Amino acid sequence: MDITIYHNPRCSKSRKTLALLEEKGVSPLVVEYLKNPLTAPELTEILAKMGKQPRDILRQKEAREEGIETTADDAHLILSIASHPRIMERPIVVHGDRAALGRPPEAVLAIL
Repeated sequence: MDITIYHNPRCSKSRKTLALLEEKGVSPLVVEYLKNPLTAPELTEILAKMGKQPRDILRQKEAREEGIETTADDAHLILSIASHPRIMERPIVVHGDRAALGRPPEAVLAIL
């Protein structure tokens, strides 16, 4: 199974999602996205797999702290998330042509 989790080990939801995957017998590729930020094309691809818009994965408080206008157009928000990965909601799990945000952690089970 080719499954990737974009993970922040300091985030309780991210840790719970990773634990849930492991309980289900899944050994995902773990990408600590704060250390290895996603590129704008990668984000665009993941958003398409999720069926979501950039503002759907935007952490509003962190975006404001970074001075990012949360009402900006999608292209600007994607570039902002790529440049400031801490503003991205987490975790995101990708499995083939599908992806899900682990909020709540059980939400990722639908794509397994």
